[in-house]
Amino acid sequence: MEFSELIKTATVENVLLSRPGLPAVRGTLCITSHHLLLSSCPRGDLELWLLIRSVDAVEKRVQNLGWYQPPRTGGSLRDTRISGSSGTITLRCKDLKVLQLEIPGMEECLNIASSIEALSSVDSVMMMYPFFYRPPSLQLQQGWHRFPFERFFQQLSSQTSQWRLSTVNRDFSACPSYPPAVIVPAAVGDDTVAKAARFRQGGRFPVLSYFHPKNGTALLRSSQPLTGPNRRRCREDEKLLGTILDEGERGFIIDTRSAQAAKQARMSGGGTEPKSCYPQWRRLHRALDRGRPLQESFIRLAEACSEPSLSMDRWLARLDGSRWLSHVKAALSTACLAAQCLDR
Repeated sequence: MEFSELIKTATVENVLLSRPGLPAVRGTLCITSHHLLLSSCPRGDLELWLLIRSVDAVEKRVQNLGWYQPPRTGGSLRDTRISGSSGTITLRCKDLKVLQLEIPGMEECLNIASSIEALSSVDSVMMMYPFFYRPPSLQLQQGWHRFPFERFFQQLSSQTSQWRLSTVNRDFSACPSYPPAVIVPAAVGDDTVAKAARFRQGGRFPVLSYFHPKNGTALLRSSQPLTGPNRRRCREDEKLLGTILDEGERGFIIDTRSAQAAKQARMSGGGTEPKSCYPQWRRLHRALDRGRPLQESFIRLAEACSEPSLSMDRWLARLDGSRWLSHVKAALSTACLAAQCLDR
């Protein structure tokens, strides 16, 4: 696929850019494969450099249709035009920015909107800007060079010997979303870890996320176990979690689903850790919305933030109606619970 196929109109003159809290700017609008550029007239300063991928929604409105001029005798269809027409494109970005472009010409307006919509929804990851752009001086290197994972493990090993650095995921075969090196309990081998990974959704087996040096407690992360409706067991997973706690100690599993949602997940192959198989662990449910409900809440928040004429009472009502602060409160409350479990 060529990006030129998606760009119906590359350049438009005399475009007016409006942004909340900033003066309007008139200039030349240019669409590239990944960016939307606007340079002011007559100074030529670059007023806008917007990554098209950051556009979340495109709204277009055609106005001032003027009069219709039919094609001249013997002329081409390109002579057909609507004189005096213009259009407005509103871009709502994923970081809550709202940009408004007033574009002369109905056809130009529709072409620009169509091009932005197509470029902002390219499916191939390799066509996205971080992968597509290759400056001549670029040298690809290993990531995390500022803070190597091994250095973090050295700090941890100076405080405790209960954990080890494992390369069971060095080729991403155990879990495609974990790094090549992970920290696991020292008492279990890589074979046990690999089998435990097959028991967890997406292969996300329990790994160390934080070690509390004050009292030696640990915070781990993992996905749900694949117990299914038949309550399938995995001895390796039970052993992995069992070696983390000493005899008599208790651990907490914070499940960010409701108890009902966790129960329903068993019917599709998921589930929870059975109490009989994980006797030292107590499960706490703290339901956090995700997916579509969270997106819709964020959209309502963005709409409230972009409305310039709201009174204070109306603004507070729309903020409450978005339920965004409820989501923030639930996330902070769950984080506080995790911190208390670690500290106490």
